[in-house]
Amino acid sequence: MSSIAAPSVFVASWHRSTRRKNQAFISVPGTQRAVRASSRRVSCSVAKPETVEKVSRIVKRQLALPDDAAVESSSNLAQLGADSLDTVEILMSLEEAFGISMDEGSAGRIVTVQDAADVIEKLASGRPS
Repeated sequence: MSSIAAPSVFVASWHRSTRRKNQAFISVPGTQRAVRASSRRVSCSVAKPETVEKVSRIVKRQLALPDDAAVESSSNLAQLGADSLDTVEILMSLEEAFGISMDEGSAGRIVTVQDAADVIEKLASGRPS
């Protein structure tokens, strides 16, 4: 089971009085994903630091960001200045650099550098994303 490497993680389940009593939310900066509480097990994929670093370098190069620009795992592609065409070009560069092929569903879930690194690790290991 992987651990979460993030500045803050918040897990909360809803009270019985709400209609969503069987869900919990995990909040990681930049994302919010629902996980069924009934599973009693929360598993989060965290990519290797070297994968995140390589993705960061590719994003920085594709967006022509200055060398001193901070591109971290929590960096949001849109906030870095990527429009839809830039995002497609970034994904194509990532596919080429890592020797993978992303389907539309996987590519659509990529918002941050960490999201991209997680999808890449899943695809490279042969697990469904």
